[in-house]
Amino acid sequence: MNIVCPKCNFSKTVDPAKIPERPVKMNCPKCNEGFSFDKSVQAEEQAHDVSMQGQGVPLEQFSCPACGLVQDKSDRCKSCGVNYTKLQAQRQETGLTDQDTDTQNGNLAELRRKAESQSPQSQPKAGFWIRVVASLLDFFLLSAVQFVLTLLIGLIIGMLGIAVEGDPAVNTVIWLFGASLSIGYAVFFTGYCGQTPGKMALRIKVIRTDGSQISYGRSALREVLGKFISGILFGIGYLMVIFDSQKQGLHDKIADTYVIKL
Repeated sequence: MNIVCPKCNFSKTVDPAKIPERPVKMNCPKCNEGFSFDKSVQAEEQAHDVSMQGQGVPLEQFSCPACGLVQDKSDRCKSCGVNYTKLQAQRQETGLTDQDTDTQNGNLAELRRKAESQSPQSQPKAGFWIRVVASLLDFFLLSAVQFVLTLLIGLIIGMLGIAVEGDPAVNTVIWLFGASLSIGYAVFFTGYCGQTPGKMALRIKVIRTDGSQISYGRSALREVLGKFISGILFGIGYLMVIFDSQKQGLHDKIADTYVIKL
């Protein structure tokens, strides 16, 4: 059975036994767009086409008035499944003309083109160096905050009569505080809005590859585990941003994220 993607017209022959009898949701392997497919309707249309071709009748091309897909003329659209007879009756009831419908289809096509141009895959991605500069801005800001807070902690410990200098326990507490602050800084800002202050300054943002906002859990996966792995591999995980077509580092691939330009 031949299955045709209504978005890009990519076609593939699939064993009918592997396709459920009920309408199913499919994803095109070429454009990665989803569409509905009804095996029974497709089988009837293909049988009709074969019959017409066997009789020497050329198949007429037809543009669906509902979704605009160009296809062999039949009683039902292969993409959206609309019944043309029922659609025509609804037009007559509502008083819509073919010109009105063509205008609506044109608007829908324009909206579809705009949506495709704004898809996460087509949005401009932040490259290696702009991300390095954003990280440096975050480093300087975080270092200033850590310096001030560390001084305060040292003063409080000193007021309690505990020797700060040379005490391994105190030094360990200060180190753990600094590490926790660094991790919390990155995870909080990235999970909250997809941008640390450094990324805000350079107008870049972390998003999911499906375009949705990143969550705190995925932020932790990216900023902690992902960047740890990127770092221990001699920084190769970070350098992948230079060569990857979507500017993804290893930590981006682990967390399924993009860094886009706003």
